[in-house]
Amino acid sequence: MIFFMAALLAAVMTFFCVYLLVLYSQRHQRTDIFFRLKRHKIIEEKPAAAESYPAKRLRGLLTRLADPIAERGPVQAMDAKMLQAGIPLLGGEFLILLALAALVIGIGTWMLTLDGAMALLLGALAAAALWSVVAIRIARRRRAFVEQLGDCLTTVANALRAGYSFQQAIDVISREMEPPISEEFAQVSREASMGVPLEVALEAMNSRMGSADFDLVVTAVLIQREVGGNLAQILDNISDTITERIRMKREILALTAQGRMSAWVLLILPFAIGLYLYIFNHNQLMLLFTDPMGQMALAVSLGLEVIGYFVIQRIVNIEA
Repeated sequence: MIFFMAALLAAVMTFFCVYLLVLYSQRHQRTDIFFRLKRHKIIEEKPAAAESYPAKRLRGLLTRLADPIAERGPVQAMDAKMLQAGIPLLGGEFLILLALAALVIGIGTWMLTLDGAMALLLGALAAAALWSVVAIRIARRRRAFVEQLGDCLTTVANALRAGYSFQQAIDVISREMEPPISEEFAQVSREASMGVPLEVALEAMNSRMGSADFDLVVTAVLIQREVGGNLAQILDNISDTITERIRMKREILALTAQGRMSAWVLLILPFAIGLYLYIFNHNQLMLLFTDPMGQMALAVSLGLEVIGYFVIQRIVNIEA
């Protein structure tokens, strides 16, 4: 009976994962098609995405569970993380989803193995994997934002020369450019239209993105609004600087690619060999865990692995 329930749970989880992948791929394809059509003026407005019934039910459940903790400090900090990652969830909803994922994976593992320690370990790994997805999305979104920033500043400068105000130029960016920069400037435009001072809205956007390049832009705009000056020329100069920094970063990444790959090989190869030995020469590998000398060698090896990885990372991570 236990194995039947475990198999059923595994099948449901597999179906759910496949459903999420298909849903994400369709959404990504619709987004690409929309912006291609919009660029050629075939359509003007983004069609409202129809939310499926299971997604509505899941979102409603997460909202009800997250309401009691919505005002907590850590939850509000997670709200900012969700905004940075571009994930349409509140911080409390994501924390509930994190806990549910860890619980489901942990129970499923316990039903398959009847091993409580393994269930706790895999549940924690599931939560860590979801958190890693958020961190990766934040890094990718920030990198894409910086990549678009040079073109954005050029567009704003040209709009100012054409007689637009700065807020009208922001509206142009929110309509004409692609995410994530269009989404962020659309948020600034919405806040300004609701009475929030433009300076405050720009500072909030700067806080969300956490980009040194955009911090330079916001500082320049705020100073210009205080003392005056040719903002279009200032933005052109900043755009040239940012474009040159991006070019330099790409060159550095190309030159340090071999070192970064060496760090990953150094980190992954011992575990891959350990997995191979566990499958094909189990008794010999177990000496590292049962014999005192083997345990000492294993601890020293893991320490050297970590030290070597971080040393290589310090060598290849060059600030541009």
